[in-house]
Amino acid sequence: MITVHHLNNSRSQRVLWLLEEIGVPYRVERYQRDRRTMLAPPALRAVHPLGKSPVISDGDLTLAESGAILEYLVERYGPGFAPRPGTPEALRYRYWMHYAEGSAMPPLLLKLVFDRIERAPMPFFVRPVARAIAARAKASFIEPQIRLHLDYMESELGKSTWFAGEQFSAADIQMSFPLEAAAARGGLDTRFPRLTAFLQRIHARPAYQRALEKGGPFELR
Repeated sequence: MITVHHLNNSRSQRVLWLLEEIGVPYRVERYQRDRRTMLAPPALRAVHPLGKSPVISDGDLTLAESGAILEYLVERYGPGFAPRPGTPEALRYRYWMHYAEGSAMPPLLLKLVFDRIERAPMPFFVRPVARAIAARAKASFIEPQIRLHLDYMESELGKSTWFAGEQFSAADIQMSFPLEAAAARGGLDTRFPRLTAFLQRIHARPAYQRALEKGGPFELR
């Protein structure tokens, strides 16, 4: 049976969601973030050397990285969640599977880091300088990059109902995380009605809701 090594409030929620969509049996091994650092516990290093999530075990196989896991699960257990090979939709599917983490997530991660710098405790004489640097980095680079990507994704969803085409696919599951992160970090607003509608559609899917029941509350910061 597949085991999902699930870290709370992490990318592993996507793995649970896909497994619920496919309907393949699995078990969840839970791990909790450190409340102070928000990092994964050391116990995850016993599963994978990087000590991060998601990681799955399937027989003798241990596999990390969201995109690789989703592709493996689709190929082995749920081929209906990818477009037919050789079609334009298949190319779009591959693109969005890689775009989610390769292009969309880096500026959102930078925003998280610099937001924390602004709020972090530090000596009073350092605080104004650190906060000024963080604010400048966000205003001059990070936030414009986030807006650029959100504008792009909003435009692309004007071409089809889902990211790869008219049929829901694992690419939509992969793309859910950067959009959840954008919504949580204040970048997704009324300027992006298609992206907002996308989130509403996925939240309404029964498999998405079952994944929340299995994995616990999903709250990004």
